Amino acid sequence: MDTINIVFADKEKVEVRKETLETSLGPSQLLCAARCSLISTGTEMQCLKGVFDADTNWAGWVRYPFRPGYSMVAEVLDAGTEVRGIQKGDRVFVENAHAQYFKTDAGRVCPLPEGISDEQGAWINLAKTTQLGVRRAELQLGETVGVIGLGLLGQLVTQYLALSGVQQLFAIDPAKDRLKLIQERPGLHLLAMDAGEAQEEIRHATEGRMLDVVFDVTGHPAVLARATKLVKPLGRVILLGDTATPSRQEMGHNVVTNSVSILGIHGTMTYRSWTHTEMAGLFIRYLLQCRMEVSGLITHRYSPLEAAAAYDLLAKNRSSVMGVMLDWTKLSTEG
Repeated sequence: MDTINIVFADKEKVEVRKETLETSLGPSQLLCAARCSLISTGTEMQCLKGVFDADTNWAGWVRYPFRPGYSMVAEVLDAGTEVRGIQKGDRVFVENAHAQYFKTDAGRVCPLPEGISDEQGAWINLAKTTQLGVRRAELQLGETVGVIGLGLLGQLVTQYLALSGVQQLFAIDPAKDRLKLIQERPGLHLLAMDAGEAQEEIRHATEGRMLDVVFDVTGHPAVLARATKLVKPLGRVILLGDTATPSRQEMGHNVVTNSVSILGIHGTMTYRSWTHTEMAGLFIRYLLQCRMEVSGLITHRYSPLEAAAAYDLLAKNRSSVMGVMLDWTKLSTEG
């Protein structure tokens, strides 16, 4: 079977390749056809840029040619003899690279219920990652919280925080277009500035108390030190953006003096008793209940054949681009 795959051939080089896929299945495998996939803009652009410290997870993971992507909704075309509960025609979410056709183990997929669109389902992986970050914070009712960086992850974090009983929420990003995507709600402060500039704004709004928790969702090495200045003594900083150059990252001079906790979390982790399957299920229920919303975060849609243009747009105009979706169903009409 011929398949169209998106490949980073080298640093800053995107290719759309036609390759051959062997379709014979193992007992627990599925053969799937992609329907849509979401570009994880922060992670995938860092992989394409290819600038990593030598001893990081990034350097061990990214090897060119590299196959990006991990947020896919697909249709099941065939199933192995031992697969149960999943059949031909089912729609599933799977953490798979951007590819037209692929094989995967049945244990890696999340079936999508009626009422959840393909495009909604493609957000499941990012929704699990951000849910982990909010769980890591162990929020208490009435706390005051900040989010630095309102890209895809930051947008989802703000929605989870609205469900978590925070008293005040400070959304911080210099890009005004990103701030406009956040739903208005009581206690929300939109700060169109960087984290350093936000310090005095937060000090004034909280009457000097500062924040209980701040999320650094930027992945930028310079932000951590600034984030630590936004929290009160014994405050918590949640690192949800994994910088590729930690050698340039400073902790902040007030961390020990103010007994600030710096708490990291990675999307591959679990937290407490919540499994990835349970976290995906919770996100789906929130979507069905209209308590979370992602469709409005999609700003661009491309055919996979236009992948190079999609990544070029992200490289040149990140501040006004949010969710970029690849529509694999277009391949049937484009030949």
